[in-house]
Amino acid sequence: MKKDSHLIAIEHRIEPLRQQILNHPLYTKLNGLEDLRTFMEYHVFAVWDFMSLLKSLQIRLTSVSEAWVPTESRLARRLINDIVLAEESDEDSQGNPASHYELYLDAMRQCGANTRPVLHFIKTLQRGFKVKDTLRFNVAEIEPAIIEYLKANYAIIKRGKTHEMAAAFTYGREDLIPEMFTEIVSELDTKFPDQLDSFVYYMNRHIELDGDEHGPMALTMITELCSNDEEKWMEAEDACVEALEARLQLWNAIEKALSRQEVAHSN
Repeated sequence: MKKDSHLIAIEHRIEPLRQQILNHPLYTKLNGLEDLRTFMEYHVFAVWDFMSLLKSLQIRLTSVSEAWVPTESRLARRLINDIVLAEESDEDSQGNPASHYELYLDAMRQCGANTRPVLHFIKTLQRGFKVKDTLRFNVAEIEPAIIEYLKANYAIIKRGKTHEMAAAFTYGREDLIPEMFTEIVSELDTKFPDQLDSFVYYMNRHIELDGDEHGPMALTMITELCSNDEEKWMEAEDACVEALEARLQLWNAIEKALSRQEVAHSN
């Protein structure tokens, strides 16, 4: 199927940002298991954030009230439910149901990464704190760079424009992690057997779903939501830029953390 010219325009505009993320120097600093642990301790919040964007879209594109009513777009309804099914209720390597966030936590635990900050963050939300207040006052005491990343995507959600959320969701996906990263993880998996196979499984699962299924579905969803409305297309494009700029800043923060570790080990 021929790609919509508006999607081509979006991809042309964001390509410089994508290249900065795909070729980011942080990947060259992943030289050992400790470095990968640090990466995961930051990146897990992007995985959670992705799930929040996904569920925000589902709320707006499907009927989730007690009294069911059909929503406007039949196609968008089907697309988002298909994506949610796999992302929220996939299978782990043993065939048990698990969201991709839970798959990531399992991978962190296996390799010894610190899950306390993200679990504290989730527990804070479970206790009834609103996302806005949790981020504003840093109730969960997480890294400031992570707070800024989450604030950027939360702002897109709170604007309440479904086409913007769909755009940020589509172009801020984990396909931003390049093949180079996958190769690094595979090499580390060989060096540290039985410590990274859960993470390798997570990565392979994402590559499979994003490339073959969810990526094309998400592009179709944007086209459906924006239709022939030029203003919506412009807003969607701006939301893509916001999401990618936030991801780039998160990557910068991870690189700095890895550099600090490198200096500490050299002293």
